[in-house]
Amino acid sequence: MSNQVTLEQLEQQAMQLSLHEQLKLIAHLSERLSLAAQVAPAMGSEESLRDQREREADEILALCDAAAELWKGEFDAAEEVRQLRQGRDEQIWRNKS
Repeated sequence: MSNQVTLEQLEQQAMQLSLHEQLKLIAHLSERLSLAAQVAPAMGSEESLRDQREREADEILALCDAAAELWKGEFDAAEEVRQLRQGRDEQIWRNKS
């Protein structure tokens, strides 16, 4: 029996989150993938790594599209990202003190 979660299962779980939490999840995934892309070890050919990154980007965009479809009213994405970063920075600096 596998403990791995399929993409479909993960999407269903993400849909149970509030819109705000879904956006936070997207921001977190995007940040993790950006960092992973910067430090990723050589995993075969450059083309296969590019294909993998394209698939991951497509998955993130699909989650973004799903969140956008649920959103009603106005939303300032830039402000949301600033708040997420500020919260992360405050947490990091609190932990380093």
